[in-house]
Amino acid sequence: MINGKKPLPIFERYLTIWVLACMAAGMFIGRMFPRVISGLRDLQFGQGSQINIPIAVLIWLMIYPMMLRVDIASIVRVPKKPKGILITLFVNWMVKPFSMALIAWLFFKHFFLPLIGSALADQYIAGTIILGAAPCTAMVFVWSYLTDGDPAYTLVQVSLNDLLMLVFFAPVVTILIKGASNLTVPFHVLFYSVVCFIVIPLGLGSLSRLILIRAKGKEWFERIYIGFFHPITIIALLATLVLIFAFQADNIIEHSFHVALIVVPLLLQVYFNSSLAYGLMKFFNVPHRIAAPGALIGASNFFELAVATAIALFGPGSGAALATVVGVLVEVPVMLSVCSFCNNTRDWFPLESISSIEA
Repeated sequence: MINGKKPLPIFERYLTIWVLACMAAGMFIGRMFPRVISGLRDLQFGQGSQINIPIAVLIWLMIYPMMLRVDIASIVRVPKKPKGILITLFVNWMVKPFSMALIAWLFFKHFFLPLIGSALADQYIAGTIILGAAPCTAMVFVWSYLTDGDPAYTLVQVSLNDLLMLVFFAPVVTILIKGASNLTVPFHVLFYSVVCFIVIPLGLGSLSRLILIRAKGKEWFERIYIGFFHPITIIALLATLVLIFAFQADNIIEHSFHVALIVVPLLLQVYFNSSLAYGLMKFFNVPHRIAAPGALIGASNFFELAVATAIALFGPGSGAALATVVGVLVEVPVMLSVCSFCNNTRDWFPLESISSIEA
């Protein structure tokens, strides 16, 4: 701990720099080797699936380790302290996707329309909606750690969100994109995305967790097995970003100003939803160790799933994919600002000692 503040792991601390480096590397590769990138872009799982094979493999290498942390059995302990969970789920599923759709519609269909045109407006709306409908998973544990969040309760919040994504992600994305833009979402493609990027990794993660904890114990599983995947996840994330920016090279060069425009509604929805969740936690006297992670879950996004879904639905060179990638670019600095606010307002919340949900 430095100057009273918890240190952020080096990769997460400089994630924005890594993203910028991957952006530069990807655009260089995309411009210098267009035929290679075109060949990679055309690799799909089955004709018409629109699921890019290289991106899918890299996404699995990121999502599977995240799903290893999902402890479905811990959900039975939710009734002990339900308020924080209920507020988290309310903001994530009843507010966040719809507020994102409204904010995106206002900016891209009205304020920014003369600058981007109708076709790209629809694409950017779609991408931001996909981001808004995908609550964060793995990175929440980093943000929770930085705010002294209850790790067991945070795990339950994330686990429930992951399970609800199985049911709500596809219909919410379909309805909102259709309502806020002129695009039609091919539901079968979205269904394939949910199966590939949520159902399969969650199933494999849960099965691995069950078998390995029984065989090796929980400490070995969390320290050795999950730890083994940490560098793999980082490499897969960076490689995914390089590929995405290579696919997007021409699009970004042609619409570089649009990246700054996309940032605006994303920032607004982050601060709106985190403030709403945090304010509701305070109103209902939820302890800070639960309130802070709840606000952070409401603010951040499962950008790995969002990027994969946008590519599957609209293609790797689409405006929708670009919008989800911009979400990665702003994730760390924005979330660190929310962490700082939560830490500086700790005295707003009850001072009593709070035990873990497992207690």
